[in-house]
Amino acid sequence: MPFIPDHRPPQQPTPLAWHFAFVERQLLLPEDESQTLQPHLAADWQSPATTRHYLGTLQGHDVWTLTLPEVPAGWRRVPLRAAMMQFAAPLLALAGRAAQVLEWDRAHRFCGVCGTPTELQSGERARVCPACGHAAYPRISPAMMALVWRPGELLLARAPHFAPGMYSALAGFVEPGESLEECVQREVAEEVGVRVKNLRYFGSQSWPFPHSLMVAFTAEWDGGEIVPQPEEIEHAAWYPLDALPGIPPRFSIAGHLIRDWVAQMAGEGAR
Repeated sequence: MPFIPDHRPPQQPTPLAWHFAFVERQLLLPEDESQTLQPHLAADWQSPATTRHYLGTLQGHDVWTLTLPEVPAGWRRVPLRAAMMQFAAPLLALAGRAAQVLEWDRAHRFCGVCGTPTELQSGERARVCPACGHAAYPRISPAMMALVWRPGELLLARAPHFAPGMYSALAGFVEPGESLEECVQREVAEEVGVRVKNLRYFGSQSWPFPHSLMVAFTAEWDGGEIVPQPEEIEHAAWYPLDALPGIPPRFSIAGHLIRDWVAQMAGEGAR
């Protein structure tokens, strides 16, 4: 059975439930690393939780996200990114959803307009100010990703915070009043100084670090020499399809984007 999202806690909770529990923003996994995350008795997780939100059902079991004051016996805390890399879908997506819901709840306990404590709503996932009526919903920050190509080569870049030797496609956040296509054109020009054309949508991925939605494109090079943006891009260059540097794993959409486009370009021969 697929995941069915819902924000309303059930009148009759399932005896066993999935729990995405966090301590200091790190996800709890079984202490025994040979064990995987599985549904557990719901009653065991209720009393110690300081924050608790219902997410829906997966495989007929309720799904909860919660924060705990300390790590219980038999569990260990793992950085969210490392934990998600161990999951297959849909647990990978659910872990991201769980973290984003908790971050929304943490960041909007007070009204951003007048400072009054906000209140959870029963009819929707929102925190509303009882004084001025301002509503805060889970924040989603759209960001574009662009894999720039020309016949036989890809333009890949690395930011200063990347792991050593890691390169990826270009990426940046959408600005107010900007379309996704305009964002691609602007970000590519800002980050590496080249022009692009023939944008093609590839796919999207929720990225909970902390609340992004990555929207990926391929884009054909349309001129210009690479000029890395100071402080944003440590190095950028054209790489032959058969001599790529280190690239992200398939855990991220960047890993899928680069590998799938290389396979397509190689299958079609010279473009």
